[in-house]
Amino acid sequence: MALTGTGKPTSVHRKILALLAGFSLVSYALRTNISVAAKFMMPELGLSEIQMGQVFSSFMLGYAIFQIPAGLLGDRRGPRAVLTVAALFWGLTTLLTGLVPGLLINSGMGAFASLMVLRFTLGTAEAATYPVAARAVANWMPVAERTFANAVVIVGSTVGMIFTPPLISWLMVAGGWRETFYVTSVLGFIIALLWRWYATDQPAEHKQINDAELIAVYAGKPERERNQSASWWRLLGNRNLRLICLSYFLDSFVFFIFVFWFYLYLVEERGFSVLQGGIFNSLPYVFAMVMVPASGRLCDSLSARRGRNQGRRNVVISCLILAAVFLLVGAQVAAPVLAIICLSFSVGFLMSTEGPFWSSSIDVAGPHAGAAGGIMNTAGNMGGVVSTAVAPIMVKQFGWFATFAFCSALAVVAGLIWLFIRLEQPADEAATARLDALGIGETIEVSSK
Repeated sequence: MALTGTGKPTSVHRKILALLAGFSLVSYALRTNISVAAKFMMPELGLSEIQMGQVFSSFMLGYAIFQIPAGLLGDRRGPRAVLTVAALFWGLTTLLTGLVPGLLINSGMGAFASLMVLRFTLGTAEAATYPVAARAVANWMPVAERTFANAVVIVGSTVGMIFTPPLISWLMVAGGWRETFYVTSVLGFIIALLWRWYATDQPAEHKQINDAELIAVYAGKPERERNQSASWWRLLGNRNLRLICLSYFLDSFVFFIFVFWFYLYLVEERGFSVLQGGIFNSLPYVFAMVMVPASGRLCDSLSARRGRNQGRRNVVISCLILAAVFLLVGAQVAAPVLAIICLSFSVGFLMSTEGPFWSSSIDVAGPHAGAAGGIMNTAGNMGGVVSTAVAPIMVKQFGWFATFAFCSALAVVAGLIWLFIRLEQPADEAATARLDALGIGETIEVSSK
């Protein structure tokens, strides 16, 4: 496909990217608000810690099961409709979490059951977040900017990690735990309406985009990404995607140690107070907020100069090895503040691989970017499931240093797997992409808007 037109490119695709980052932020805020509100929820609703843990797990179950179906739906129905409906369900289930248990349903077991259903439903709806965002990135972002674009989407989640806990704490103290759900539910409705109003499935469908931006967006995209007749089942046999999933499983295993156990490590192992632990627990994500987009930009730059194989591979391997080194050093040094800085760098480097992972899943997916993202994210969530189960056992048996040393080794292995991943286009597709970029071949004249 070729497009003709003159003038300065519009910036619609950047606004689409900002909205996708907004989805990432909102989804994180609405999935984690209950972890802070639980302190007041449990005594009022008569729930035990075990029951609240089961409520947390119901979200993860729905989230993990529906990764691939959500990605497939995004491929078939388009990201505009799927993300709109998903975010509306985020808002609705969050609102009902404040209304149903204890108000509309008064019994203790009824409150517990309603929370289980609501959180499972929220998990199924939030499963669409990253696979369908990957579909939107594949549709909207130029090939040369995909890694940075996926990194920006991930930055949305780091912003949520930093600001959600203090925001929910303030809302809960000011108005009560129910009010935290009422207020945060509005975020789901707002992002759904903004996306429905502004986004389209394909750039060519958007009324505000001009020809120059369309040329930039479509240039270099291989024909196989537009071949909708190909079966998504072939992805399961794709060697490169399987290797990406294995690496992402190991990467996520290490990362989820920080997500679920870092606070406990700071308080129990490093001797910080409860308040200090809460503050320092957010520091790794402050590092990541800067490092992730910088890594994405670097990866795109290297890929443009040396090809996708070398560009993505060099960044992922370097980041994972550095993450392993900082993890070991942070676990070993005696000074608590220096340890936190090192461990924060480790998290920053771990998260800096997100852009290359997601953009590479798009590259190998052809027309099924959503499905490939769902498959990869399922592997990542399984890494989290194993990690959260294994970590306390390892800490009890061998201590924190041995646990972190084991995770360092896994990070190195995850990086070395990229030596065997091939992302370059076949010669005929590369030639087609170059012809498309030059406006040769199947020509579609588009008048200037």
